Amino acid sequence: MSPETAALRRAIDEGEREGGSVEFKERLTKDVHLQDGRRESLAAQLRHRILSGDGEATYVIGVTDDGGVPGIPIEAFSESMDVLSLLADEADAHIENVETWGEDETGEPDRLVGIATVREGPVMNDDEHIVVGTAGHVDHGKSTLVGSLVTGQADDGEGGTRSFLDVQPHEVERGLSADLSYGVYGFDAEGPIRMDNPHRKGDRARIVEEADRLVSFVDTVGHEPWLRTTIRGLVGQKLDYGLLTIAADDGPTETAREHLGILLATELPTIVAITKADLVDDERLATVEREVEGLLRDVGKTPLRVDRHGVQTAIEEIDETVVPIVTTSAVTQDGLETLDQFFEQLPKTGTAHEDEQFRMYVDRTYNVTGVGPVASGTIKSGSVEAGDELLLGPLSNGEFREVEVRSIEMHYHRVDAASAGRIVGIALKNISERDIERGMVLVPKDSDPKPVREFEAEVMVLNHPTRIDEGYEPVVHLETVSEAAIITPSNGQLLPGDSGTATIRFKFQPYLVEEGQRFVFREGHSKGVGTVKTVNPAE
Repeated sequence: MSPETAALRRAIDEGEREGGSVEFKERLTKDVHLQDGRRESLAAQLRHRILSGDGEATYVIGVTDDGGVPGIPIEAFSESMDVLSLLADEADAHIENVETWGEDETGEPDRLVGIATVREGPVMNDDEHIVVGTAGHVDHGKSTLVGSLVTGQADDGEGGTRSFLDVQPHEVERGLSADLSYGVYGFDAEGPIRMDNPHRKGDRARIVEEADRLVSFVDTVGHEPWLRTTIRGLVGQKLDYGLLTIAADDGPTETAREHLGILLATELPTIVAITKADLVDDERLATVEREVEGLLRDVGKTPLRVDRHGVQTAIEEIDETVVPIVTTSAVTQDGLETLDQFFEQLPKTGTAHEDEQFRMYVDRTYNVTGVGPVASGTIKSGSVEAGDELLLGPLSNGEFREVEVRSIEMHYHRVDAASAGRIVGIALKNISERDIERGMVLVPKDSDPKPVREFEAEVMVLNHPTRIDEGYEPVVHLETVSEAAIITPSNGQLLPGDSGTATIRFKFQPYLVEEGQRFVFREGHSKGVGTVKTVNPAE
């Protein structure tokens, strides 16, 4: 028997017994197992199994009461997990992890058997989860620094810890990130909880399970050709803080200035980490520190050197105008303890949206065997639970599709519900992956969303070689939307440094746009920022 199936065999061999923590279920259905009376009975059974297992129960799905392993169809397995998730919620517990096997002992295809580990208590208070977006020039050590933070491992001087974040083989081979990647670590009463092996899904789930406070990183792209991906990471995610890296051996570059401008234009409280301090002498380091301070003053911000004023002062002062500066090295690990103190104590900045209606813009899509299509993104507002009925869209024709939440996952950890600020993957029913696109949004079924093709905005031109006239066509980055648009200034034109009103119209299809949303527009070396003032629903 392979190591993968050995876990299943151990659970079956242990078997169901009175006073044990293992429960066999061939399948669970909403029509039968969630009816009045039956639901309460099964929740009580689950609590009993959890108590018997000292806070943990094992549910084997697709197995008969006598230990037979027929497996069940993929759709039936997914419904069983939906029901188990709801039962866990009623029992004040949550699903920690799910392992599946794709065929039964006879080799019959398209049937699943799985083990779900259920633990007592909720996963975490959402107030104790902050999301940090990284930015900075290529080879300035963003991914390396985050890799060292989430593992506690010193870098080898060759960017080895960055491999804990890269997701594409060509990224690892070339040493350059080409898409957004994600990292996570946490804290409990004893200090940081880090990953032993970030490439193992279960290790990320362990962090979510054990931590009292969680820190998620959205690691963006430093190379100029992928600036639109960086903008997507900084604008399209519901970030609490920004972390801009500037390498001590290179100093502030034009890309660093551009990334800083995007961070500050979106009013995101930001920390500047001077990286690679081990590569330079004290004189060079002092020069770069002065250059960073000058860079911040040039854009109207107040630099705060943490080595002079202390971590607590920086935590109290950080906002849209005060920017703490920390000097670090992933090789020597200097400054990493300071960043730990920051991330352990910084307050969440987005909790005010938790009581609002659920909304999540789609950033990624993928397909999971036994689960189906998954839409991934950061929850913008409200909360979502397994079994919720939602609308997804707008499609290219402006319509919204009715879908149902099959399950929710956060950093490979299955959860029963999630709320504003969480980075999640939501498995959906009644739609295929090919019909889900970045920039679409998930909203409640009864919300009556109106697709928008055109809106009025207040805009500021940060950089442009000449002037912006009627018919200017940049790419607009709003939430996870990246779409060509036509900008028409109200006064006929806008010069570099100008602020004014403009009409913005998407060229190809409508999206869900709301008043107050901030956005970035860019075309070549031209760029600007804006705020949506009024929307014109698509005809």
